[in-house]
This record gives sequence, structure tokens and C-alpha cells, in this order.
Amino acid sequence: MNLILIAPPAAGKGTQSKILEKVYGLAHISTGDLLREASSLDDDLSIKLREILASGQLVNDEIVLELLKRRILQEDCNNGYILDGFPRNVEQAMKYEEILAEVNRKNDFIIVLDVEKEILLQRITGRRICKNCGSIYNVNIESSKPKSDMICDNCGGTLYQREDDNEQSFIKRYDEYLVKTKPLVDYYSKEGNLYHIDANQSRDDITSQIKLILETR
Repeated sequence: MNLILIAPPAAGKGTQSKILEKVYGLAHISTGDLLREASSLDDDLSIKLREILASGQLVNDEIVLELLKRRILQEDCNNGYILDGFPRNVEQAMKYEEILAEVNRKNDFIIVLDVEKEILLQRITGRRICKNCGSIYNVNIESSKPKSDMICDNCGGTLYQREDDNEQSFIKRYDEYLVKTKPLVDYYSKEGNLYHIDANQSRDDITSQIKLILETR
């Protein structure tokens, strides 16, 4: 089964993708990972990509879509995959459907994580990450706080806050989501395989809701 997750920043899209990857044996595909992996190769497309990144330009959709097409044709995607962070707008969605038609695949589930803006802001500004093991905490949420201030419970490493985990950056990203990405909800609603999840809840509750959809629909 192939999934697309649509969600505003800090809704838990990446976290849920990793959980579903383990539970169902699905490949987790993010465009950021695709670009990083491709930039380390030596074929013509990778050389072109490195030139674009070095110049500070944005990577165009043509390159992203070609990388995505290559990725979904790899063996570990035969059982299905999760798209995390793609498509970002309706134009990309239309081009992606052309690729699906070429490779004889389809979108099985479109899952939208709905979260109130105030909760997202709380998650963003309170997020702390371990420099050593990558564990994530939130100082604004009681159940997610580290036991000791700025110290990782798992490895004792130092926690830090990402530079873009602030209110100003969040508002910019959230507004961009509303303008560019949220219209995907209307676009995909005609397919009959779009489902909304109340993602104001805990991580485990969100996972349970997603699993219920995947296993009963």
C-alpha cells in the first residue's frame, strides 16, 4: 500500500512515517533524504543537482520527480511506501500522478493530520533534541519533558533547540502550508481515499487512528 501524509509543520508527519515504516514494512520516502542521497552519487542527474545546490538555487520539480520515480521503482518499495513531505502543492500532485500511471501504481491512502495552530506552536517552540542520539522532547508538554533540564533521559546527552524552532519561523511555514499544501486536501478528496486524523492527541493515539484506517478500509 502506498500512502501520502499531508500535515502542517510540527503535526508529527515524520514521526508517524517512521512508526508506520516499522509496523508495515513500508519504505519511508522524504524529498529531503532523496536530495541528500542523490547529491552524493556520480551520475549526470546527481552532478546537475550538486551544481544547483552549490549555487543556492531551489531544486526544480523536474529533478525531484525524476529522483522520486527512481526511488519508488527500487525493490524495497514493492511492498509499498510512505511519502513524507511530497507533494507540496497541486501542481506536484498532478505530475506525480503521471509518474504513477507510468509505473502502474496508485495512491491507496491519503491521510491528513489535523492539528490546531496553537498546539502546533506549542510543539515547535518547546521542542528539544538530543545532540548525541537524536531523541526528541518537548518542554511545553508535561508528558514529553526530560527528567533533568536539557539532559537526555536515554543517553545523558545535551539537548538543544533548532534555530528555526521559533514562533516567527513557524508562522511563516504555517502560512505557506495554508497557501500551497492545504489545497491538496480538496484536490485529493475526489478520489474517495482521503482520511482525516485528529492529530491534537498523543503520538500513540494518532498511530492507532491511522492503523485503524489502514487495516479496515
